[in-house]
Amino acid sequence: MKTAQRVMLLEFNELSPQLMDRFMGEGHLPNFRRLRSESQIYVTEAAERGWELNPWVQWVTVHSGLDYQDHGITELDEGAKLQAERVWDVVSQAGLPVWVCGSMNVAYRQPVNGLVMPDPWTTKVPPSDTLQPFFRFVRQHVTEHTKDSLPLGRADYLRFGAFMLRHGLSFATVAAIVRQLVSERTTPDQYWKRAVLLDKLQFDVFRWYYRKTKPAFSTFFSNSTAHYQHYYWREMEPHLFKVQSTPEQVAAHEKAILFGYREMDTMMAKALALAGRDTAVIFATAISQQPCLVYEEQGGKVIYRPRDFEALMNFAGVTESYSIAPVMAEVFNIHVPREEDAARVEAKLAALHSGGRPAMQLLRTGTIINAKCRLHEKLPLDTALGRKDSAQTVPLFDVFYQIEDLKSGMHHPDGMLWIRLPDKGHQLHTTKVPLASLAPTMLRLLSLPRPSHMKASPIAL
Repeated sequence: MKTAQRVMLLEFNELSPQLMDRFMGEGHLPNFRRLRSESQIYVTEAAERGWELNPWVQWVTVHSGLDYQDHGITELDEGAKLQAERVWDVVSQAGLPVWVCGSMNVAYRQPVNGLVMPDPWTTKVPPSDTLQPFFRFVRQHVTEHTKDSLPLGRADYLRFGAFMLRHGLSFATVAAIVRQLVSERTTPDQYWKRAVLLDKLQFDVFRWYYRKTKPAFSTFFSNSTAHYQHYYWREMEPHLFKVQSTPEQVAAHEKAILFGYREMDTMMAKALALAGRDTAVIFATAISQQPCLVYEEQGGKVIYRPRDFEALMNFAGVTESYSIAPVMAEVFNIHVPREEDAARVEAKLAALHSGGRPAMQLLRTGTIINAKCRLHEKLPLDTALGRKDSAQTVPLFDVFYQIEDLKSGMHHPDGMLWIRLPDKGHQLHTTKVPLASLAPTMLRLLSLPRPSHMKASPIAL
């Protein structure tokens, strides 16, 4: 098997093989096309189906070499529960520098020889100290992005701007931010494009530290296009769906997914320029997406999120001590200090209903309650929210709001895996490889032994 002095793992979450082929064929993605022509091409297959087929489960598999049945991580912000070594732990313990930038559901062993910045949904795994200003700012934006306003003040923006100026902020990123702000003032419904700005800012930071630390193993994670696929597939291919978007929605979003892929193509060019001659560049998606058609008979899948978490908890009658950690989309975690109190909080939320139907989907693990609204159809504006132990009701839309558009993309177990070795040899492999094989493969590329828990065999490159 060929080896490399460095491995750069580009984690472009949930990109679709079908859309990639289509957009490359139409000439939109020259840098992806170049990478493909210089790489060993594989399709990975996740072992799980159903609820476990989520990126926060599957990226743990990529990093640890363990399938869900062995690592047991089911939710975002649970990475700290898994004690098994990830790839970067092995590399760091071998005395080689690492740079983990935004990877999902991470944990790491300290002291780490390098830098780690967890995904912005993480509350239990701290970033490296030098990355705290960036991490805090981005986390606030990502976890509260569905709100009309963010709880950030002028001082927060000044601190973030000062950090970026010292850590690689590029003219291209500044120009993109200015263009975005101008377009929001002149053209309706342009706010959705902001997701790629966070990618640009994060890549500037990634590039700056990559050049400074010269890591043997590095990761860079992006989720913006996965978000576009989840919400705008309906506008891109309306003929697939029974529920049709309005002409205004189609005009605004029919090219949103292509926009995301083209932005990632530009980012790929930057990553390839950053990688050295002796670097193995690995492009992976973990899983992919497909059109979400299973909710069409009920009018499509609508997602609701609390307007104000405290108002929701007060209406439910929660008096116990708690803290809230927003996760992804409508999901949030409730942390309660004592397990017996957590059980009571869970029961109070379970008593919320709308028209006799339970309003909340809840999963409690010890002192943590994973929660979200379980109502997924279009509801009338006069819909009421009630409690089983009280005659009191409130308008549901005083407590919840609808997130963006109907959900129109869903997960698929196949993922893309392109491995560009230093010799840039190209071959298309038709046999699917287990997702768990990626971790031992990356270690073998660095001539490092795999830990005993990594049972899958490395890919024979």
